[in-house]
Amino acid sequence: MSVTDEDIAFLRDLFSALPDLTHRKMMGGLSLYSEGQIFAIMRAEARVFVKATGTLADELAVEGSEIFTHERKDGKIASMGYWTLPESALDDPEEAADWGRKALMAAQ
Repeated sequence: MSVTDEDIAFLRDLFSALPDLTHRKMMGGLSLYSEGQIFAIMRAEARVFVKATGTLADELAVEGSEIFTHERKDGKIASMGYWTLPESALDDPEEAADWGRKALMAAQ
């Protein structure tokens, strides 16, 4: 399964308050950028993650978000510093944009 055109349209609508949105498909998923800075990804199964470390990751954990993990070739589990967008933000572009802005600020 890979990201569809409908998935891309959903993300662009969800984060429409952020400036200069672009995307790039990769490995069945998608990377989302604002003004050239990556801040979110969508996995092939259409789960949305925002980039977060430190206190932002802690905030997302409190919201019930889960960290992105994948199995490496050696069988070990690795994470990449991306957390699921809280469920409430998936239906609320204003909340999603707030999380996107926080991710962009934390990445600087």
